[in-house]
Amino acid sequence: QVQLVESGGGLVQTGGSLRLSCAASGSFFSINTMGWYRQAPGKQRELVAAVTGGSNGNYADSVKGRFTISRDNPSNTVYLQMNSLRAEDTAVYYCNANIRPRVIGPTMTYWGKGTLVTVSS
Repeated sequence: QVQLVESGGGLVQTGGSLRLSCAASGSFFSINTMGWYRQAPGKQRELVAAVTGGSNGNYADSVKGRFTISRDNPSNTVYLQMNSLRAEDTAVYYCNANIRPRVIGPTMTYWGKGTLVTVSS
């Protein structure tokens, strides 16, 4: 069974930094895209950043220039470095991965349980 386990959330002041990590574990053939979504209270879940293979990643306009996504393929881990944090970045951040369980067959989407990021002014 595939699991995504996030870590690194917490409380930080405006302008501060946090680094989120998400590791995929279990039995699977390969991982396509890994990324981060977030959901603030009363709002829909939105894409923050995603990376496929060795690409540079794509970002929501609201985080461009402040957040950096990276991926370590051997350890099946994706990171999100968040700098210059703002109050509006406060949300539960969810790890997302598009995984191919077997050599032949469709990919499946998996989600982590989420980690809370709170930015205080």
